[in-house]
Amino acid sequence: MAENGSDPQAPTFRMNVLNQFIRDMSFENILAQKGASGEVQPDVKVMVNLDAKKRTQENQYEVAIKLTVDSSAKDADTKLFLLEIDYAGVFNIEGVPEDQMHPFLLIECPRMLFPFLRRIVSDVTRDGGFPPLNLENIDFMQLYRNEIARRQAEEQPAATN
Repeated sequence: MAENGSDPQAPTFRMNVLNQFIRDMSFENILAQKGASGEVQPDVKVMVNLDAKKRTQENQYEVAIKLTVDSSAKDADTKLFLLEIDYAGVFNIEGVPEDQMHPFLLIECPRMLFPFLRRIVSDVTRDGGFPPLNLENIDFMQLYRNEIARRQAEEQPAATN
C-alpha cells in the first residue's frame, strides 16, 4: 500500500489545460440584416465536430470543438442567426496509455473546454440581440461512440466487396 493510502498499481495520469482560444468565429444576425423584428419562436439546431492532434512539444495535444448553431423561426422558414465557432485547447497529457489516448482526447478534453464554449455562445447570442442561448450539456462519450459506429459501418460494406 502506498503511503497516501492509494493503490500503487493504479495507473496515474496528469492532464493540464495549457491554453484555450477561439480559433475562428462567425455570427450572422440574419434577422437584423433583413430588417425584420418582433417575437419569434426559435428552432435551434446544434452540430458538433471534434478534432484532436499531437503538437510538436512532448506530451502536448490540441483539441478543437467546432460548433455550428443554426436558428430559424418555428412558424416560418425564416433564418434568425447562424453561429460558427472553432474553440480549441492545448493540453499537456502524461501517463495515458497510447491505446486510450484517442478516446481520452475526444471525450475528456472536450469536457474540460465545454463550459467555456457554452459561456461564449451565450454571450455572443445575447450580444447579437437574441436571448442568450444556453447550450445543453453534450455527451462527448456518446458522440465518440456514435462516430466509431459510423466509421465501422462505412468500413463494413467495403470489407464485403
